[in-house]
Amino acid sequence: MDLQLLLALVLGIATIVVLVLRTRLDAFVALLVAALLTGTVAGSAPTDTLDSIVAGFGSTLGSIGIVIGLGVAVGKILEVSGAADALARAFVRALGRGREPWAMGGTGALVSIPVFCDSGYVIMNPLARSIARRRRGGYVTLALALGCGMTLTHHLVPPTPGPLAVAGIVGADLGGFILVGLVFTLVLLPVVVAYARWVGPRLEGRVTSEVREAVYGRAAGAGAGAGAGAAVLEEDGPRGAASDRRGGERDDAAAEEDPAAALGEPPAGAGPHRVGTLRAFLPLLVPLALIVANTVATAVDRNAQGVLSGDEGYDPSGPVAVLAFLGNPVVALIIGVVIAVYGLLPRWTTRDQVSGWLARAAASAGLIILITGAGGALGQVLRDSGVGQELADAVASLALPGVLVPFLIATLVRLAQGSGTVAMITAASVSAPLVDDLGLAPLAAALACCAGSMVLSYFNDSYFWVVTRFTGLEGTAALQGWSGITTAVWAGSIPLVLVAGAVL
Repeated sequence: MDLQLLLALVLGIATIVVLVLRTRLDAFVALLVAALLTGTVAGSAPTDTLDSIVAGFGSTLGSIGIVIGLGVAVGKILEVSGAADALARAFVRALGRGREPWAMGGTGALVSIPVFCDSGYVIMNPLARSIARRRRGGYVTLALALGCGMTLTHHLVPPTPGPLAVAGIVGADLGGFILVGLVFTLVLLPVVVAYARWVGPRLEGRVTSEVREAVYGRAAGAGAGAGAGAAVLEEDGPRGAASDRRGGERDDAAAEEDPAAALGEPPAGAGPHRVGTLRAFLPLLVPLALIVANTVATAVDRNAQGVLSGDEGYDPSGPVAVLAFLGNPVVALIIGVVIAVYGLLPRWTTRDQVSGWLARAAASAGLIILITGAGGALGQVLRDSGVGQELADAVASLALPGVLVPFLIATLVRLAQGSGTVAMITAASVSAPLVDDLGLAPLAAALACCAGSMVLSYFNDSYFWVVTRFTGLEGTAALQGWSGITTAVWAGSIPLVLVAGAVL
C-alpha cells in the first residue's frame, strides 16, 4: 500500500481528535483543517484539495441541509403545540413502559428502508425526545436505538440505493437480497437495543445543556435522570433549578413543563387547545408516506424500464413523475411544515409567534448543518485523494476466507472515507471480478459488502454529526455512543456473513 496515502489518513484522523478534544476549536473548523491537511499530505494540489472540500460540502448539504432545516421546524411545531407530547403518550400506552427502545429501533429500521437515514432521523427524532420527556429520562438510549435501527436497513435492505447498486454490480438476486437483508436486520436489532440500553444511562449525564433543556426543559432538567437516565438527577439538579430562578425565564420554564403553554392563553370562549393522536401524527406520517410512495413507484418503474440504478437512461413520467416530485424529501417536509403550522396550532396563534418558533428552530439547526457539510467535505477529499481505493486494492490481494474479502474491503474503505454507500459500492466493484475465483455466491458477496460498510461511523461520516448533534453528545461521549453502537452491529454481522458465505 502507498504509505503516503496511509499517512494522510492517519494524520487527518489524528488532527480531528486532537482539535476536538484538546483545543477550543469546534468540530466544524477541525474537520476543515483535517481535510486540508489530508489532501496536502496525500499529494493533491492545494487547489484540487480546496475544490474537493467545496464539492463535498456542497453535495452533502444539497442532499441533507434543507431536510435538517425543515425537519427541526416540524419538530418545533410538534413541541409547542403539544402534539409531540400526545405522540409520546400514545406510544407509552401502546407499548408499555420499558419497551420504548425496541419501538425506536424497530421504527427506525422500518422507516429507513425507503427513506435515507439522515432524513428519517431528522423526521423521527422529535418522537424520541417526546417519549424521553414523558419518561423523564433515557433520551440517549432512545436516540441511539432510533439512529442505529435506521443504519441496519440503510445498509442491508434494498431498495436503499447502496444495497440496490451492490446487487446490480455483483449480480445478486434482488428478491433474495431483500429477504436475507431483513433476516440480518431482525437478528442484529437486539444488538442495537442491548448496546443502547447499556451505554445510554452512562452517557445521559454528558448530553449538552442545550439539548438537555430542549428535551427535558430547564425546570425538568433536575429530574431528567429518572429511570434510565439517573445520572442526570445527581449531576444537573442544582443547575437545572438555578436556571429556573433566573429573572424573566419563568414563562419559558412553564412552557417546557407543559409545551402547549407556549401558545399563550386562548381568547374568551375558545376553549383549551387539544391535539388528538391522529392529528399529531400527520406532520410525520404524510412526509414519510410521500417518500415511501416515491421510492416504491420509482423502483417499480425502473424495473419496468430495465434501469435498476443511476439516473442515466431513466425517465419517469405520468403519475410516477408526480410522486417523484411530491416524494422528494424537501417537498415532502415542506408539506409537513404546512400541515404542522395549520393543522396543529390553534387559530389564535399569531404570525409573529410562529416566525419566532421557526427562527429558534433554524438557529438550533445551523451548527448541525455546518458540521454535517464539513464531514462531507472531508469524505470527498479522502475519496478524491485515492485513499479508499488504495485500501480496497490492498485487501483484495490478501489470502482470506472468500466471504471476508468484500467484507474487509468495505470495512477499510468506510474507515478511510466515511460514506457507507461509497464503501459498499467500492467493495462490490473491486470484488465483482473475484466472486467466481473466491467460490462465492453473488448474494453472499453482496451481503458481505453491505455488512462491512457499517463499521465505526465517526468524524468523516456526515450521519455521525446528524445523530450526535441531535442527541447532544460530543467528544469521547459521541465516540462511545454512536461509533460504539455502529461497531457493535458490524461485529455482530461477522458470524452472519460467515454463515451466508457457507450456505448461500
